[in-house]
Amino acid sequence: MTDATLTRFRQSIDNIDAALVFMLAERFKVTQAVGRYKAEAGLPPADPGREEAQIARLRALAQDADLDPEFSEKFLRFIIDEVIRHHRQAQEAESAAGTPGA
Repeated sequence: MTDATLTRFRQSIDNIDAALVFMLAERFKVTQAVGRYKAEAGLPPADPGREEAQIARLRALAQDADLDPEFSEKFLRFIIDEVIRHHRQAQEAESAAGTPGA
């Protein structure tokens, strides 16, 4: 026998998880385009100033939303690290494409 209240909570959690996945997918589509642009323009894959500003901004938003700022920073840092990894891959691909005989 299932608890109807628990089932409703779980359905809401499932909906939120789905929204998070779709939002992350959209975010990574944009950041991959940024990575390609940076590679083509010869820009570095990481921007420490931008990263720190984003972390500070999200920590403030988290505090306003009653979410642990430490958690939000860890979450964003994970995302940023993955984005930088993608940007480095785009840079390597751009370098290989521009190398004669490659």
